[in-house]
Amino acid sequence: MERFALLYQELDRSTATLDKRAALVGYFRDAPPRDAAWALYLLSGGKITSPKRKIATTSELRAWAAAAAGMSDWLVQESYEHVGDLAETLALLLPDPVFPRVDISLADWIELRLLPVANDAPLVRQEAITDAWRSLPLAQRLLFNKLLTGSLRVGVSRRLVQQALAELSGIDIARIAQRMLGAWLPSPAFLRDLLTPETLPTDSQQPYPFFLASPLESQASALGHIADWMLEWKWDGIRLQVLKRRGGVALWSRGEERLDGRFPEIEAAAAQLPRDCVLDGELLAWRDDEDTPLPFAALQTRIQRLKPGPRTLQQAPVQVMLYDLLELDGEDWRPRPQRERRLALEELLAAGPRDSPLRLSPLVGAADWHEAALLRAGVRERGVEGLMLKRQTAPYQAGRRRGDWWKWKIDPLTIDAVLLYAQPGHGRRSTLYTDYTFGLWNEQALTPVAKAYSGLSDPEILELDRWIRAHTLERYGPVRSVEPRHVFELAFEAVNLSRRHKSGIAVRFPRILRWRHDKSAAQADQLETLKALAK
Repeated sequence: MERFALLYQELDRSTATLDKRAALVGYFRDAPPRDAAWALYLLSGGKITSPKRKIATTSELRAWAAAAAGMSDWLVQESYEHVGDLAETLALLLPDPVFPRVDISLADWIELRLLPVANDAPLVRQEAITDAWRSLPLAQRLLFNKLLTGSLRVGVSRRLVQQALAELSGIDIARIAQRMLGAWLPSPAFLRDLLTPETLPTDSQQPYPFFLASPLESQASALGHIADWMLEWKWDGIRLQVLKRRGGVALWSRGEERLDGRFPEIEAAAAQLPRDCVLDGELLAWRDDEDTPLPFAALQTRIQRLKPGPRTLQQAPVQVMLYDLLELDGEDWRPRPQRERRLALEELLAAGPRDSPLRLSPLVGAADWHEAALLRAGVRERGVEGLMLKRQTAPYQAGRRRGDWWKWKIDPLTIDAVLLYAQPGHGRRSTLYTDYTFGLWNEQALTPVAKAYSGLSDPEILELDRWIRAHTLERYGPVRSVEPRHVFELAFEAVNLSRRHKSGIAVRFPRILRWRHDKSAAQADQLETLKALAK
């Protein structure tokens, strides 16, 4: 544990990417394979706790720390509100051991001390956690608590970890990134296979890292001549890779989840493709009678069913709008130009069966950027979010690489809503109230409709934080209800009717546009106004 705690401290204190990468290289070079595998898992976003693997809830940790430190529960809570980070709070409340024990490895702490007590009786779990607190010095106790709370935020991205492994092993980072996609268990065997230069049988089951577009924030004309670009519709669905390799078919979401069995009509259509390939596209719920996409909410009814029945298949039919070819007959096509990949994709789909739910995403023709802007302005009626702009010569890259793919989305929908609730943020904002809940008028009452945490400047956040603390009406754990006084303009991409929400609607991607100091709460919008925008 000591070695990983030192790495955590070094990463947390450094702001230079090269220094962080050097620290990672040093750790993975010297750490035992079992520890290195768990460190890779944790630094890549993995957690040892989950709803199905209960080691300790946050309320249990507070109660156990209060008992171990001989403090009242309210004092622990007050300390937490002052510090802002639960793991750090608990580490500070407990004293260092008088006689530290022999260091136990990271892997042994997880595999031999924590996982065996998961889902056990509360007293068994409490004894295991309290015993650990008594034996670990401050730095290791803090890291231990981070593992329990699942908040190992240390300014390290998955890509930075992959860069360090690529530098250490000499393996291409694209291959490392591909092998790390999906669910995997941390073990020396996985680490060995991850860094082997040989082709593995499992490589054929893995998707490629997705290439992500950046939002276009300047004038489209600044991109040069429109003939250098390929224009497509910006679909509002689930990003998907369709893999057909060696007689097998797999569907992978951008969230690195295999979707096998959930969309049998897509798997059946992929099996009929004439050649092995990996395709990139957008999974959409589709209205066949009007040949337009259904709202995203319709797609959510499908994604939650592992084996959909006939009724579900009929009520929410799906299609995949395909727009890129990443692999053909085992050959990696990603380095090839965009236009070449597009032509090959067109030929592949044309040679497949007709009336397939695997469709070619149409190109959008425009003589110049002015005409493209006019087309973009009317996309909401088409059920799309805007235009995609892809450079004709662009390779298919990994992650978000600015310059070759842009998403030119339509202006968002907006409403004026009243601040109702606030709670602390995370990470560096854990000591400030930065997560907000907003409401609209429903007759004479305010009904919550959206949560948002982005859009305010740092000075505005500090000002609002002070106001929230001084005008709290009630507390519900970390959440405070406040006087309904301040109005904010919220932006969002779409509105859908929803039975799961008290308001009857759900908004997509809400964020704060501005603080409306010029409006009173009585001038905020009505819930009916928002419902009228629903698809």
